[in-house]
Amino acid sequence: MIAILSPAKTLDYDSALPDLRASTPRFPDETGQIARGAARLGAAKLGSLMRISPKLAQLNAQRYRDFADAPERPALWAFAGDVYAGFEVKSLEAPAFDFAQAHVRILSGLYGLLRPLDAIRPYRLEMGTRWAPGRAKDLYAFWNGRIAALLAADVAASGSDVVLNLASQEYWHAVAGRLPDGVRVIEVDFREDGPEGPRFVGFHAKRARGMMARWMCEHRVTEVDAMRGFDSDGYRFVGADGDRWTFVR
Repeated sequence: MIAILSPAKTLDYDSALPDLRASTPRFPDETGQIARGAARLGAAKLGSLMRISPKLAQLNAQRYRDFADAPERPALWAFAGDVYAGFEVKSLEAPAFDFAQAHVRILSGLYGLLRPLDAIRPYRLEMGTRWAPGRAKDLYAFWNGRIAALLAADVAASGSDVVLNLASQEYWHAVAGRLPDGVRVIEVDFREDGPEGPRFVGFHAKRARGMMARWMCEHRVTEVDAMRGFDSDGYRFVGADGDRWTFVR
């Protein structure tokens, strides 16, 4: 079983790292092509494409200009948004790192598909950005079926046929409809109890995705049905509509 996460815009390249050996991202040519193309865009164009402030646009333009010499950090320790606040990797016990490396993947507009220990450089590039280097109209077209093919290979290597989809729709769209027919995808819906019934709250759902991925690693879960036992922070499994599972707290 492979659990899929989205990346984060917020990054952490300052906190201490545990003693671990980083791995190498598996799409170096594609990543280099994207980074070089982004470096030629300049701050104004990046700001327009990403809909970010001039200050953030300048930061990311500089990141791409200096990309080849930028510091590297394992992906699971570099991303620091809501999903990764839920994962709380800093308190994860070292024996779970190997399990995460085998069973957790992170979709990325720049790197394609990351393992937790893959060393990445600081960047910002949402998968839904309407730009890509070369003749592709956007990053979905640029990556085409390459991410899905590598994910399918990782699923097979895990000894399962299941993808636990904990990614956002924007990122999942990069592989949706491209996986082989034999791969089963479990969609997970996190809800909050309310006076009018369970409701979706984006902030809480993002954190819950990270918590579920961590729970899987802590408990070394390899059989998907065991994931119904996920109970972190008061969540409980309340039912399934086919391969769409709902958890409520």
